[in-house]
Amino acid sequence: FGRIMETLAQTMNISKVALDGSFTNSSSNCTIDGFKQVIYPITYLFIFFPGAVGNSLSIYVFFQTSPRTSVNIYMQNLAISDLMFVSTLPFRASYFLMGSRWIFGDILCRIMTYTLYMNMYCSIYFLTVLSVVRFVAIVHPFKHGKVTNMKYAKITCAAIWIFVLAASSPLLNKGIAGYSNPVKCLDLHPSSTHRLLMMNSFVLVVGFILPFCTIVFCYVFAIRALLKSRAPQSGRAVCHRKALLTIVITLVLSLICFLPYHILRTVHLMYSSCSQANLHKALVVTLCLAAMNSCLDPFLYYFAAENFKAKIRS
Repeated sequence: FGRIMETLAQTMNISKVALDGSFTNSSSNCTIDGFKQVIYPITYLFIFFPGAVGNSLSIYVFFQTSPRTSVNIYMQNLAISDLMFVSTLPFRASYFLMGSRWIFGDILCRIMTYTLYMNMYCSIYFLTVLSVVRFVAIVHPFKHGKVTNMKYAKITCAAIWIFVLAASSPLLNKGIAGYSNPVKCLDLHPSSTHRLLMMNSFVLVVGFILPFCTIVFCYVFAIRALLKSRAPQSGRAVCHRKALLTIVITLVLSLICFLPYHILRTVHLMYSSCSQANLHKALVVTLCLAAMNSCLDPFLYYFAAENFKAKIRS
């Protein structure tokens, strides 16, 4: 089990290989440090302020909302995950502003990579579960009670946290992370591109393709069910509209934030070389898009969470 966790963690670490660091090479042309020194701090600081305020307020509202629902529990856990990642952004921005020099100590350095992948895959799984719950509300309303059971929601959240935290935990090991220079924190150096590509294929399927296909399935069949059904009562129409809105927002977030990143990460590993600077820069941009998910999720809560909008207005 320990070896599986280590392998999975190394796989999830691939993006940092491609984005926050550069491959070990005798030629300085293999790096795009100047590009990263500009785009990362701007993006991270831009995300930090709305992300910190939006997710903090969301967590407060979810704790105050009564009665609590399974959807609100999933969204609350998603907000907690986002806030944990957002809290690391000032440190990440300062690292690149200082020319890729880390001054905050070893422990905090290890947390940086850990929180990135913890947030990314927690977000993907929580968004997927939300889509499934809303899908069942539209297509199988009589089974909706079982899916939205509070006990079931808490167990599902716990399972997601345990799986992602356990799978990411080897990243806290500095040897696993691959740091060799004490002032370098986000620079990782792979020893075998072929091996990294194989591991990336596993995480790509488990961490993104399967959840993304689930979200697309929920969207397509929810639309199909709504088109076939007769005009529902006003109360049911509101429920259907909110359920469909949740699925649509989730799909859009996945398309904008996570799909480009996973595609570019895979392509970059397949064709990585010093001559692919533009591909590397594109990959940096897609990581920034992935990070933006943490400040976009509050829009999902505002438009789709139960009683959230009313609580904010009050």
